Amino acid sequence: MHIETLKVFCDIIESGSVSYAASQNFVTQSAVSQQVRSLEDKYECRLLERARAGVKPTAAGQILYNSSKEIVRRFVELENRLREIGSVVAGGIRVGTVYSVGLHELPPYLSEFLRSYPQVNVHLEYLRSNKIYEDLLEGKIDLGVVAYPAKRSQIITIAFRHDELVLVVPPDDPLAKLNKVSVAQLIGQRFVGYERDIATRKASDRILREYGVRPHYTMEFDNIETIKRAVEIGQGIAIVPRSTVELETSRGSLKMLEFNEGPFTRPLAIIYKRGRELSPAVRKFIEVLTTSKLPIPGHSARNTDGRHPETNERSQNNDRGERHDRGERLDRAERTEKVEKTAQTH
Repeated sequence: MHIETLKVFCDIIESGSVSYAASQNFVTQSAVSQQVRSLEDKYECRLLERARAGVKPTAAGQILYNSSKEIVRRFVELENRLREIGSVVAGGIRVGTVYSVGLHELPPYLSEFLRSYPQVNVHLEYLRSNKIYEDLLEGKIDLGVVAYPAKRSQIITIAFRHDELVLVVPPDDPLAKLNKVSVAQLIGQRFVGYERDIATRKASDRILREYGVRPHYTMEFDNIETIKRAVEIGQGIAIVPRSTVELETSRGSLKMLEFNEGPFTRPLAIIYKRGRELSPAVRKFIEVLTTSKLPIPGHSARNTDGRHPETNERSQNNDRGERHDRGERLDRAERTEKVEKTAQTH
């Protein structure tokens, strides 16, 4: 029996999906089905059965999964250690993120990473923020990149960058004549926004309330692309990350306005499960995200931390130290984790 087959089987049980397991292991669904059949032939019993919610294990399948998940975990740890010794960065990375980050913030970093480490396969999944945390804890993804990271005891958080929140309006809206707007000027306006449970929506609502604005939402969506389309056709105005509207503002389908009271920035962070041993590929991916100085669409007027250009000169002397600090964040997080583990065993 190959350990890779056990890993595929564990992925099926954890996700409840044959197609998901196939994508996570970079094989076809038919290959996954063949691997499951080989296990059933070997043990002469059914291991999986179909259910409304997807695939679930039979009693025999649950026994196999309970024993196999530890074998797979130890095998992955062994592979990671051997790769570190041999300086080989290869394998697969599973990253969960939201649309606004995955489509508009990560692409330059992904290109840089894949140029440096072509033997690594990066599987990017677009998920709601709460699902990213769930999938991390269940081992379905290796990393998450989220906005407004939540503090959770089982999650390690590493600061990534900040993006600026701006107002976008249709080009024929009266506000489009302006380049900047005060928050109080938005009283009585119709809004298009994220759904209420999304962190960026909660943050924008806090900004509006702070300046006495009670937003009236005409439409609510779970992703940035639909929000932009609704604003373009005149359904309302929206507060969105600057990086997400670069294309629309350049072609004139949306007008972007900064806030007089701003900048209001949105923190982004890399998250992973506490106690999880990170592969060399995952560690290198985090390194690229936290140390690379890459131009990001929509950030041309500001640094990646949200500062205006006039602050550049006095901040240049700190750049080298900042890069060093970012490079050590992962090591510090892991050292802290090891100290906690040591304390727990004494």
